[in-house]
Amino acid sequence: MCRLKDCEESNRRRKWGIMGLKTAAFGGDRLEKLRNSGVVSRSRMKLWIIRATTSILLWTCLVQLTALSETRGLRVLKGWPSCFSQESSAVALDGQSHLLRVLPPKRIYKNNGYLMVSCNGGLNQMRAAICDMVSIARYLNVTLVVPELDKTSFWNDPSEFQDIFDVDHFITSLRDEVRILKELPPRVKRRVELGIIYTMPPVSWSDISYYHNQILPLIQKYKVVHLNRTDARLANNDQPMDIQRLRCRVNFNALRFTPQIEELGRKVIKILRQNGPFIVLHLRYEMDMLAFSGCTQGCGADEVEELTQMRYAYPWWKEKVIDSDMKRKEGLCPLTPEETALTLRALDIDRNIQIYIAAGEIYRGERRLSSLRASYPNLVWKETLLESSDLRYFQNHSSQMAALDYLVSLESDIFVPTYDGNMAKVVEGHRRHLGYKKTILLDRRLLVELIDKYNSGLLNWDEFSTAVKDSHAQRMGNPTNRLVIPDRPKEEDYFYANPWECLQMQNEDEPQKVSSI
Repeated sequence: MCRLKDCEESNRRRKWGIMGLKTAAFGGDRLEKLRNSGVVSRSRMKLWIIRATTSILLWTCLVQLTALSETRGLRVLKGWPSCFSQESSAVALDGQSHLLRVLPPKRIYKNNGYLMVSCNGGLNQMRAAICDMVSIARYLNVTLVVPELDKTSFWNDPSEFQDIFDVDHFITSLRDEVRILKELPPRVKRRVELGIIYTMPPVSWSDISYYHNQILPLIQKYKVVHLNRTDARLANNDQPMDIQRLRCRVNFNALRFTPQIEELGRKVIKILRQNGPFIVLHLRYEMDMLAFSGCTQGCGADEVEELTQMRYAYPWWKEKVIDSDMKRKEGLCPLTPEETALTLRALDIDRNIQIYIAAGEIYRGERRLSSLRASYPNLVWKETLLESSDLRYFQNHSSQMAALDYLVSLESDIFVPTYDGNMAKVVEGHRRHLGYKKTILLDRRLLVELIDKYNSGLLNWDEFSTAVKDSHAQRMGNPTNRLVIPDRPKEEDYFYANPWECLQMQNEDEPQKVSSI
């Protein structure tokens, strides 16, 4: 019995011993796995730290190169286009939706306050004003709030700045010159809401020193100054060179239209190019233009009355008697469609060329366009080239429609304005900047004299055509300096029509900086 019990005890011990070994072996394997996983985790952590450190070092080097580019003129790191177009850049990056954009470094300066501006007029009047206000803000070392656009003029366009211009590009492309905000900071905004703000229209055609001596003290006192009229508030001539060049930089680089407008503009240009060369005719013969100017050549008595009543209906237009015939002879009226047709024929413009009409609705439409269409049957508008769905979001937004015309005007083979309004002047200057593209600047005073002589039989066609061509041989947008008329700034050449200070530096690599006060 004892032996049997001893055997059973021995078997039991042996069994438990084997089980203990298995348990010990299992525990050892688990411990080994845990140890191995710890090693792997530490290895992964080290790899992550190495990658993070490398990324930080690379980004630091990139920032340093960006700062260096501002002094060495390395265009490849610029935040605005240089030798590469937007399209070529997109192709080079293989269609990536989120492009790495290196911004120019912020300019650090002591902020003297905030400048708010409300622009007035049409698209190109406001465009020039924005360029002026950026330059003034930079000179005064103040923060500029994104300009408010005119919504109360004849066109009643409700568009905001960001509906027409690429607001983020506007802000970031100028960050090395001036701080621009979409709205006032909350603390400052509360001050404005409490009425702690100074509002005024600056004196027109003022020298930059006027803003230093008169406007800056007001900004320093009130912290916020609101300029409620901005058209023609900075003089054309005798401004510091860096101010002039900054005006150009804003106009030609910072004021980029929204992607939607740019895309539709390219579409119109592509359609036109498929059919050969084209002319853009800026035919200023809309009802509001005639009413405002008082020019009624070729209109019937009922039409003259209609236009006069319209002029009197708008209190900010001049309510006075206008002698249309006298004004026309002085060259102060836009050419009529009939006069335009004669002029283009006299200049030997091919009758089969496409003529894109950059304008609003022509007064009395087809009746007044009949002579022009008979001479040039290939008249087109954006409305005839595009589907109605393309323009759906632009309807009743005159400034956005004008932006499309602006883009097409820049790319045309020839640009012909029939009146020297703001669009005609700004497009003229922009085409000079693009390489002195052909722009026929009509001498309206001489033209109406020649046209009247031709219509009355005093000149035959050959004499008329020769006189028109000879008088316009040097009016094709050729390089020239602006006309300066001391004490009569309204009569001298407009800065944005011929910014020659900027055209001289087109091939310079280093950006120009504006001096601080």
